[in-house]
Amino acid sequence: MHHSKPNKHVYIIIQQVMIKPHITTVFLGICLAMAIQATAQNKASYWLTKGDRSVLFAKQKEEPVFSKEREDHPTIFVNERETFQSIDGFGYALTGGSAQHLIKMTAKARTAILKQLFATDGNNIGVSYIRLTVGASDLNEKVFSYNDLPEGEVDLEQRKFDLGPDRRDVIPVMKEILAINPKIKIMGSPWSPPLWMKTAHDARGGSLKPEFYESYAKYFVRYIQDMKKEGIRIDAITVQNEPLHPGNNPSLLMLAEEQADFVKNHLGPAFKRAGLDTKIVIYDHNADRPDYPISILNDPDAKKYIDGSAFHLYGGKIDALTEVHQAHPDKNIYFTEQMVIQNPNDPEINIVSPVKRLIIGATRNWSKTVLEWNLAADSENKPFTDRGGCPMCQGAITIDGDRVFMNLAYYAMAHASKFVRPGAVRIASNETKYLSNVAFKTSTGKTILIVANVSKENQVFNIDYKGKAIKVQLDKGSVSTYIW
Repeated sequence: MHHSKPNKHVYIIIQQVMIKPHITTVFLGICLAMAIQATAQNKASYWLTKGDRSVLFAKQKEEPVFSKEREDHPTIFVNERETFQSIDGFGYALTGGSAQHLIKMTAKARTAILKQLFATDGNNIGVSYIRLTVGASDLNEKVFSYNDLPEGEVDLEQRKFDLGPDRRDVIPVMKEILAINPKIKIMGSPWSPPLWMKTAHDARGGSLKPEFYESYAKYFVRYIQDMKKEGIRIDAITVQNEPLHPGNNPSLLMLAEEQADFVKNHLGPAFKRAGLDTKIVIYDHNADRPDYPISILNDPDAKKYIDGSAFHLYGGKIDALTEVHQAHPDKNIYFTEQMVIQNPNDPEINIVSPVKRLIIGATRNWSKTVLEWNLAADSENKPFTDRGGCPMCQGAITIDGDRVFMNLAYYAMAHASKFVRPGAVRIASNETKYLSNVAFKTSTGKTILIVANVSKENQVFNIDYKGKAIKVQLDKGSVSTYIW
């Protein structure tokens, strides 16, 4: 009979144990540690939000163990060998109104809520991406740009450019956020250029006059450079928030051919001359018009300056993002805005809706980000501009002095932001009839699966990973994030 030769290292360890019995303790300790690690790898932890509000984003004590044995239930198969886009982050818009409420808090209360939002330890939710408004949005008290002039005056070289109002709230709050998470990514989006650049001297609507395209490109450059001087790096900008919705206050109508002209002949070259590495992202509007970004990307002279396209979901279907990806797979997709609201006094929390539509829907359609609108407001959703502001835009948190209340948008985002860290990659998973889901592999080797039970019944199901499975239950209208 043939006897295989023992592994050299095993032979040495056995020999040492026989010669020096005191090594036995060390040897057994190593074996025990290896066994504990193997067991840990076979367990899944999970965080849960129940539709009846009995559990709101809380880690559960139960840790199901993966096994080769399984029962006959619907199964979600997670396959890390099939990969999709990498993730830049999950988060919110830090509007001027959000920052205004935060800056009015006492330092102690503000530090506490910012840590809860942006730190990753404990029960903190680890928001990793912020969208800033370049100038005012409709969630500011009043409209402003960074170069407001009396009617009839111009400033082509942007010599009077000044971050002005943002120095009171947005910039100091952003600095506190960066102290908590120095790696957070930041996107800037304008609602309107200075009024003197527009076809009508009005914050609402109008178009950008072609003779001011070059000056407006310099305006973007100054914004990025001046924010950098404040220690705030702008990773990406969108050319115009909702360019096909000129009814907001402020807003701008910018047709696709105008945006293509602006990017290829002015903004792109201006960034190149200034040596900026800030990404240029086009469109930034609803999923009902995928033709808008596709038509711009079809122009090679514009495309060379563009990193990708951004979307909202107040119109259209989320799979339009995949249509744009398939037309130009070398360019990125971003989901940059969606209002998520619910009366906090409702007996049930509609957690499955934003998680299915946005967290799962956008990432299953190639998006690198999911951003909700917006971070904070008061109980009356203030502030907002007159003649076109948003009186229904609820914050992810409601701030009343130093008191803070968590809303639907907070819990929906938490299920992704805490666990799916920047650099994670989406991996394949099948969706069953009632279990909407998406899976990721993190840079530290963790597997994350977010599941929403969209049915009217509690669901028992299997999660299959590398031939082993766990059996779990998710109540109707509930969302869970599984980590292993």
